Amino acid sequence: MKTYQEINDRIASGKAVVMTAEEIIDYVEGKGLEAAAAEVDVVTTATFGPMCSSGCVLNFGHSKPKIRMSEAWVEDVLAYTGLAAVDVFLGATQLRHNDPANMYPPGEFRYGGGHVMADLVAGKELQLFALSYGTDEYPLREIRTYFTIDDLNQAVMVNPRNCYQNYNVAINCSDRTLWTYMGKLEADCKNANYCSAGQLSPLLNDPLYETIGVGSSVWLAGAHGHVYAEGTQHAGGGGRNEYDVPTGGSGTLALSGDMKQMSPEFVRGVSLVGYGVSLGVGAGVPIPILNPGVLKRCCIRDEQIVAPITDYSSDYPNATGKVLGHVSYKQLKSGKIDVDGREVPVGSLSSYSKALKIAELLAAEIRSGDFLLSQPYAMLPADTNMKPLKVRDKTT
Repeated sequence: MKTYQEINDRIASGKAVVMTAEEIIDYVEGKGLEAAAAEVDVVTTATFGPMCSSGCVLNFGHSKPKIRMSEAWVEDVLAYTGLAAVDVFLGATQLRHNDPANMYPPGEFRYGGGHVMADLVAGKELQLFALSYGTDEYPLREIRTYFTIDDLNQAVMVNPRNCYQNYNVAINCSDRTLWTYMGKLEADCKNANYCSAGQLSPLLNDPLYETIGVGSSVWLAGAHGHVYAEGTQHAGGGGRNEYDVPTGGSGTLALSGDMKQMSPEFVRGVSLVGYGVSLGVGAGVPIPILNPGVLKRCCIRDEQIVAPITDYSSDYPNATGKVLGHVSYKQLKSGKIDVDGREVPVGSLSSYSKALKIAELLAAEIRSGDFLLSQPYAMLPADTNMKPLKVRDKTT
């Protein structure tokens, strides 16, 4: 048994043994679980891909004279102003003003909130336009100016739902092409798409939420961030296989970090034809090896993780709960899967190579003593299920 303090002491002294979730698999197989658990201090996990439930809080500081922004746009992308005078929240999926969306389907969705966030991190100069109704202490009614991230007092990424523990494999059983947040799905099951790093993914390496919780330190696009809450739609009580791995979406994380410390390589605006805009973001989570059981679950292999195949032409939009079967991540990463005896090409919206790079970068920071672990002050719930929105009449 180890404690967080003991592991952090080893990190601070430069003696910590750190491996990525990819490296640890073969190491434990050769060394043995008990011996490896005594030796290894931290396993790093990571993922990189579109995470729609992301956004940022920006503080512009006060102009002369002052303004209480009641409406604001950054590069013509609407920001939420229902905060203090010059604080705004910008969501990753917000469209640019006058974007035709799907008026002429499929829409291209060339620029939106995710692109603004990526441009901010890249240090680009952006336009702010804001309106106000005017007050005695905030008399200015309109402002137009240009800024970079260095001009902001704070630029904080605040992502309500990242790092889905598992997710659907999307397929299309209809006779027409579908354009979805899972990419283009050809008619008649001619292709399928998935989105996960599999055996590198954080919550798949901590399937029972033994180490990742509220307050955990994370690496968010290059910045040192943290888990600030369970993610929205967190549903830890779903079905699991014999390796304790959820067979559906299950857990999520709410993450936050300082955008001024982030790298443009791991913050990317995403345009999903026919669906909308999003943000591609990279996250790494260190797992402290507190005992052999924690390490055993960090040795999960792609062939032991299965994802549900879901028809996005009917079952997904109508929330039937039906799945066409389950397929392992080993099969998914081979580039083809079997669906009812038919070989179907499959692609990924996430990048395993980026995830592996993140896991390696995080491991290097821990080895150098630049990244310490935080013990969660609240664990993620393991017995919750996601509630649907019920359409009903008003009750008396």
